[in-house]
Amino acid sequence: MTGAGAIENPPGFVVRTEARKAAFDNGFRIERGVKDGWAIYGSTTAHGQVFISGAGKDGPWYLALDHPGVIAELGISQSNIIGPGLARYEFASLGELYGAVTEAWRLGIALPDAPLTRFETEAAGLPRTTEAERLVVQRVGQDIFRKALLEYWQGRCPLTGITEPVLLRASHIVPWAECKSDAQRLDVHNGLLLSALWDAAFDGGLVSFSDNGTPLFSPQAGDQSRNALRATEVSPLVGLTNSHCKNLAWHRARFVFSE
Repeated sequence: MTGAGAIENPPGFVVRTEARKAAFDNGFRIERGVKDGWAIYGSTTAHGQVFISGAGKDGPWYLALDHPGVIAELGISQSNIIGPGLARYEFASLGELYGAVTEAWRLGIALPDAPLTRFETEAAGLPRTTEAERLVVQRVGQDIFRKALLEYWQGRCPLTGITEPVLLRASHIVPWAECKSDAQRLDVHNGLLLSALWDAAFDGGLVSFSDNGTPLFSPQAGDQSRNALRATEVSPLVGLTNSHCKNLAWHRARFVFSE
């Protein structure tokens, strides 16, 4: 929605209660006060803050965000209401508000800076002198990367629809060993959440993806492999960003794919 209405300032009991519930139920449990009618909340796990307000007990409800990465990927039309943060949104119902706050939290824990920060914190005191020690650090990073991809892709392989965690793999587009920095290694835009068979095919260069998400098959992928992957049944990957496409271009060039 794009219309703007007057928010309740100071917020009344119902607006305060519903704002707190929307924040707390969706991962933002650090209360940072109220300013100009907007209740402010942070999170110990997700980057960025959420600002929540309402026009009254029957709405509409408003959400403001201050994390550029979350705003870029949220995919919701912005409101022209004046308020805090870098973007503001209007919702007719509490259900719509809840959905947006949930999505802001999911993106806030998955987008590039959050996994990297967690890795730097967890790996700060780990030695890296021997190969065995470096492998321990790598496993810490790969575990964080997997958790971030599970959040980013909402626990589902976008090609097959598989949701069982044991059948899902955190696939690096540019492999861990070939990344230029920890930031690239932990970047969710350098990864895809794929089922085990698709992960093996992607990692081995039997399949890649175009910028619009269409699977591209290597001539080395025989009929049996394509049948096992159900190549004619899967839909294109959706939700690829420009950063994904940049990394996929690297993958296509490495394995000599043509579109």
